[in-house]
Amino acid sequence: MSYLEHSVKRVPTGARKILYLNWPLILLIAAVASIGFLMLVSVAGGRVDRWAEPQMIRFVMGMVAMFIVAMVPIWFWRNMAGLAYLFSLALLVFVEFFGVTGMGAQRWIDLGFMRLQPSEVTKITLVMILAAYYDWLPLNKVSHPLWVLIPVAIILIPTALVLKQPDLGTAILLLAGGGIVMFLAGVSWWYFGAVAAAGVGLVSAVFASRGTDWQLIKDYQFRRIDTFLDPASDPLGAGYHITQSKIALGSGGWTGRGFMQGTQSRLNFLPEKHTDFIFTTLAEEFGFIGGISLLILYGLIILFCVVSAFGNRDRFGALLTLGIAAAFFLFFAVNMSMVMGLAPVVGVPLPLVSFGGSAMLVLLVAFGLVQSAHVHRPRGS
Repeated sequence: MSYLEHSVKRVPTGARKILYLNWPLILLIAAVASIGFLMLVSVAGGRVDRWAEPQMIRFVMGMVAMFIVAMVPIWFWRNMAGLAYLFSLALLVFVEFFGVTGMGAQRWIDLGFMRLQPSEVTKITLVMILAAYYDWLPLNKVSHPLWVLIPVAIILIPTALVLKQPDLGTAILLLAGGGIVMFLAGVSWWYFGAVAAAGVGLVSAVFASRGTDWQLIKDYQFRRIDTFLDPASDPLGAGYHITQSKIALGSGGWTGRGFMQGTQSRLNFLPEKHTDFIFTTLAEEFGFIGGISLLILYGLIILFCVVSAFGNRDRFGALLTLGIAAAFFLFFAVNMSMVMGLAPVVGVPLPLVSFGGSAMLVLLVAFGLVQSAHVHRPRGS
């Protein structure tokens, strides 16, 4: 009998699976989401029905989905990884022709009760397919050029489709998330050095293409870069968002102005206060202590995922958990860097806090995969 067959007999069955759930991780997720509900009430001027109530409903739906996904054996999700990836690609192609346009980009599919953003689904299915690929690939072939090209193509195809929407922020997250999974799988450092060198060349080409017939990115994306480098150059135009964000962050001080007392959000100086810039409202109302508390909760979520992965002898489960943890880190790191002026504004929501249906549901399903890997990991000697 093989090790895998022997180990599968030791995974919990039936109702016992509930006992094996990573309950501290569930409590941390609920705590972060509760902060989000509180802030959505604040930015709505005390109204629960405007943003907080729909977000609560989506959270409950997402938690139910998370528990369902967690109860399904991890081998099933390994076998479904390829289909899930192809399905997400089909959604990206569909949205290109029939998607709903908003804020100058065609990124959503209208399902009636909510708008689905296929790129959010792709963030997770990409991790799934890469984890399944490296689980299948022998360790001695991980850094072979031929076997490196395959995951590179897997990453670049959805990235190109997302860039066409256009959605530069999500495209960067797909590249970074896929690269991290390849690194965790053991791909040689030399490849990443080559990618870094190519990245420098690409950035140079992007700036060189400005104003030419072969311009590589949109004009508004160039304006975002200009604003990042010098927000004061256009404080009432392109630099307005980040200028108001910094005012809100700085005015919060150590302990903040108090719940629903933030002037920037209450007087509507702060743009996208319920989505991308919700962290600035938190920092203004609860100060440095509130901001660092949320960051600690995020850090603990990452920690419990990493501990679960290191204790998992199933390669797919471990890579999947680490990949989702890395993607989650990128989500909040990019958002916080963006609103603090440390990175260009690219439209990445704050996970579990910002208002949004697709991001919330997909992220909770992703944590369901983490739970499935944790519950069904091989146990015993």
